[in-house]
Amino acid sequence: MPALIRPEVVRALAAAASPYVHIITIATKPDIIKQAPVYHELVSRGEQVLLCHTGQHHDHRYSGAMLEEFGLQSDIELTISGSLPSKVAHMIAQFSEVLTLLREAGLTPVPYIHGDTATSMAIGVSSYLQGVACAHVEAGIRTLTPRREVYQRFLDDFRADRFVWADYAEALRDPSNFERGSREPFPEQFNTRVSDAATGFHAAPVELARQFLLDEGFPADTVAVVGNTVVDATEAARRDAERATIFDTYPQLRGGGFIRMCIHRRENTVDRHRFTVLFEAIEQLVRGGHPVLLISLFGTEQAIDDFGFRPRIDDLVQDYPETFIYSEVWPNYRDVIAAMLECSVVATDSGSMQEEMTILGIPCVTLRFGTDRAESVLAGANVMAPPIDSRFVATIIEGALGNQAMAEVGNLYGANASARLVDEVLSRLHPASGLFRSEDRRLDLQVS
Repeated sequence: MPALIRPEVVRALAAAASPYVHIITIATKPDIIKQAPVYHELVSRGEQVLLCHTGQHHDHRYSGAMLEEFGLQSDIELTISGSLPSKVAHMIAQFSEVLTLLREAGLTPVPYIHGDTATSMAIGVSSYLQGVACAHVEAGIRTLTPRREVYQRFLDDFRADRFVWADYAEALRDPSNFERGSREPFPEQFNTRVSDAATGFHAAPVELARQFLLDEGFPADTVAVVGNTVVDATEAARRDAERATIFDTYPQLRGGGFIRMCIHRRENTVDRHRFTVLFEAIEQLVRGGHPVLLISLFGTEQAIDDFGFRPRIDDLVQDYPETFIYSEVWPNYRDVIAAMLECSVVATDSGSMQEEMTILGIPCVTLRFGTDRAESVLAGANVMAPPIDSRFVATIIEGALGNQAMAEVGNLYGANASARLVDEVLSRLHPASGLFRSEDRRLDLQVS
């Protein structure tokens, strides 16, 4: 295996005045979108920064094109392969080598991990085992799920033809109607919890995330609400939307009031019943006269084939050429944002899209039982559509179509989050240990 980091790079870093080396780790589309503003903020301040691509996603649509769009070039590339457990093991071992090389050169590594990905968890574990603490971008995201009796009440109303959409949406704005402890999304809820355990500074995106961390016992002085760096990326893409080329391919998207849908979470794509419910909701919406844009990811494609839906997809494409768009993932973020701005609602099982829709003022429907962006639901910008009954899911989406109250909730995620995050990190650094804090330092006791 080639050297993970070139010796001349290490020598140049060691010759600089600052002992700190900020390592931005990326692997997935959300990583790139949310870490790019942090990387550029650090560079603009003259900090020593390395970009580490762990190799979790290397497809051009999921990684390469966005690296180009955001002006990023990796300094460190891990080589991983095999099953997910194997890839995680490779990341842990290889990143540990990177940290060892830097520390042997007298440098203090400061890794930045993002969100709830396998990369975030693996880099967190690797760092912690080396006595290195990470800065966790988007820390504290935890799932809240409406209680069973809440769902049951509205499902009973729906089946008795007395369902009132506004009453359902209002019930989801009541915190007492939710419970904690979900393991979904899987394995992302595990990933984010492990990431937080390996963290020296928790960059909470919203107050709700900060409170989750405090409730779990993390020291208050390691947690700060800085906003969500997705705001920096989303607003930049909105300003750049005139350069979008997606309307050349799909001109009907412009002003078409489409419902944008994507289904990719493991719990939705490996479960036949859940996927069938969501797929049949799409069919009902299209055949009911609603224009639908379906973005198909790797997991979506696998589920379509595994569960025998390929002929039904083909029928929709053939029968509704103007109002059903079935597309693979788009490589450029500006295209994604430009198209979203033309949609009337986004129905998704993504986490980040729940944030982006709130920022852009687009009603959001989350195709899950619970949400790890509960702040958007509690604020009224987002509603849950659990994959239980396809007619119920379609009805919830129809109720959110062009819903002005949902669109007007406004941005919940602040502004200049990357600058605020970097300020917090720099204020906490220790020359010898970075963000890692021993117990005597935490207690501020002198060891004699």
